[in-house]
Amino acid sequence: MRNITMALALGTTVLSGCTKAEPPTPRQFSQAALDKALADPDRKDQSGADARLKPGELIALAGVSPGDKVLDLIPGSGYWTRIFSKTVGPEGKVYAVWPQAYARDAGGDIGKLKALAADPTYGNIVTEVQPSVALTAPEPLDVVWTSQNYHDYPDKFMGSNDPSVFNNAVFKILKPGGTYFIIDHMAKSGTGLAATDTLHRIDPAIVRKEVEAAGFKFAGESKVLNNPADPLDIAVFDKSIRGNTSQFAYKFVKP
Repeated sequence: MRNITMALALGTTVLSGCTKAEPPTPRQFSQAALDKALADPDRKDQSGADARLKPGELIALAGVSPGDKVLDLIPGSGYWTRIFSKTVGPEGKVYAVWPQAYARDAGGDIGKLKALAADPTYGNIVTEVQPSVALTAPEPLDVVWTSQNYHDYPDKFMGSNDPSVFNNAVFKILKPGGTYFIIDHMAKSGTGLAATDTLHRIDPAIVRKEVEAAGFKFAGESKVLNNPADPLDIAVFDKSIRGNTSQFAYKFVKP
């Protein structure tokens, strides 16, 4: 009996040692952190665009949270980068990344973002230029965000990339449960990729199809950037619509 009892105890010990660790608790979205980031006086030179770009609604949908690691792809002058920086806080990180094809014409913006990253107020920003055909990150990410740039990836100046290569790279660098958030100028339904180079627009349906093909799950959309007055068949730089194009905002999640 004593031997049986010892065997049972040993078996229990072995089994308990093999118990899987509980996954870490996901960070929680904080409306207070986002509100504070939007009210940041250091972005007063850009906050005038908030009414048009709807950052409160879109970042809330993306669920960017304190402590998150975010990649802001082709960040321009850093409008979204600054908001992300203050939203994720000192425990988070924001990677402001340009593909080389963009960097050739974005030297001024890159310089501004590097200066911003050198400011202790925005010390969680890292500015990088990467090869146009690759997208990498030094650590697993919570969010990959691209605004008005997804349509560029299949175009000639970017190397006529296969969108699946780009989307697979995003999938690889995100954590399970991570968010891939895409905002872009709408093209007419059924046009696919036909208007990406000429009008700088893309059919939302082809975006969803391509991203889901990479393994992502569609997790919602926002229509706050829709503009019924946009005919969808003129270039986004046309003076009649520039700054007021109809845009879609899609959220995808890595399972």
